[in-house]
Amino acid sequence: MSRSSNRKQEIYKIDWHLPAASSTAAARHISSDLFVLTYGVLVAQLCQDYPSDEDVNKCLDSMGYNIGIRLVEDFLANSGIKKCRSYSETVDIIAKVAFKMYLGITPTTVGANDGGNGFSLVLDKNPLVDFVDELPAGRPTLSYCNLLAGVIRGALEMIHLPADVTFIQDILKGDDVTEIGITFQRRVDDKKSKKNK
Repeated sequence: MSRSSNRKQEIYKIDWHLPAASSTAAARHISSDLFVLTYGVLVAQLCQDYPSDEDVNKCLDSMGYNIGIRLVEDFLANSGIKKCRSYSETVDIIAKVAFKMYLGITPTTVGANDGGNGFSLVLDKNPLVDFVDELPAGRPTLSYCNLLAGVIRGALEMIHLPADVTFIQDILKGDDVTEIGITFQRRVDDKKSKKNK
């Protein structure tokens, strides 16, 4: 009996760490590669569990949403960002700060629609598809990176900016780039009219 309890104590004493020569950047690179590989396994498992692409897309969006509502606190604490004054400023912060912090890329932002509440993030390189050449067979409507849409939607909702977030273009579907559309649910005019009342 005492021998097995000593063994348990030894297991907990193992010092798990990266080699001292590794830098923080190398540690982040290792974890991002691990995340991308793990994400691929997750999507493959969901494709086995759910027969329809729509169900897989909803599940990925829901998972991303739950990540986003928790991640926004970390983002605000570590980025030092203050309150944004406009939707375009918010989208710029998402592209230039949030994507850089968590995925190591900086998407291009495409300006507002006529209502001033719709924008796009264009990703020339999408790290989530680094190890993926094409969508799984028989899954033409699968939105492989729908987790990202959910993360953005959840984070925006937590800062009281509800938005619809969808994929407009997808490299895995033959497009040249990945484009994520963000449409804020309140129009700019709505916000101004509420302030004037």
